[in-house]
Amino acid sequence: MTEHNHIQEVFFKYLSKIKLDEKNLNYSAINKHTSVLQTLSDIGNSGTGIFDLSKREFIFYSSNFGVLLGYEPGDYKDLGQQFFASKIHPDDAIKCSINGVSVLKILNNFSSDEKFNYKLITEYRMLNSQNQYVRLIEQYQVLELDTFDQIWLMLNVVDVSSNQDVFEESKSQLLNFRTGKIIPIEASSKVQVELTRREIEILKYVKDGLLSKEISNKLAISVHTVNTHRQRFLEKLGAKNSLEAVIFAAKFGLLD
Repeated sequence: MTEHNHIQEVFFKYLSKIKLDEKNLNYSAINKHTSVLQTLSDIGNSGTGIFDLSKREFIFYSSNFGVLLGYEPGDYKDLGQQFFASKIHPDDAIKCSINGVSVLKILNNFSSDEKFNYKLITEYRMLNSQNQYVRLIEQYQVLELDTFDQIWLMLNVVDVSSNQDVFEESKSQLLNFRTGKIIPIEASSKVQVELTRREIEILKYVKDGLLSKEISNKLAISVHTVNTHRQRFLEKLGAKNSLEAVIFAAKFGLLD
């Protein structure tokens, strides 16, 4: 299996599980977004795009998207996202793909309003038209939800990074741009994810914003027992606090 096919399997296999009903998607809204994004690209020289989770493809690239790396629109007109995916450094491509799935899982556990408060910021290496690696910085954030508050459209903004260390691997972080809080995407390799049924049950209540006292009332157990379970899942997930625990658990599919 080639690296490109592996990326397709990791990311698009997950996207295939997301079911959006096109009858409930207002595609007429896209023209408004593309006009604004093209203007933003013209002014800021950033490449912009819109990724459609229903179609599982980019439905818009700004006219200067490939120019950042010396490519002409004709170079990627037919292949679209496959062209750019094939140019990403193989090590970075796999990490970006896995982190992309992780972030979608995380965001899907947030409220509809909270989904709009985050940006996935990633640095990775991509080949330019001279076949040399250039380090890019890319931002993704939710642009539109469907009528069931599922993520539908994602906004993509790409710039050349000020860090051009082409030996440094990809790195990602999730930024809450309302609060400034940065959330780590990649959990420690030592993380253990064998949570008990009760720990998962309590973690789901924590995700919903319940306090230990409220959880104890719901489960008819003591607050001390609730806090003991909370401490255990923090340790198993390698998380510093409850928010990180929810994020890591979502990444590992424990809250699905």
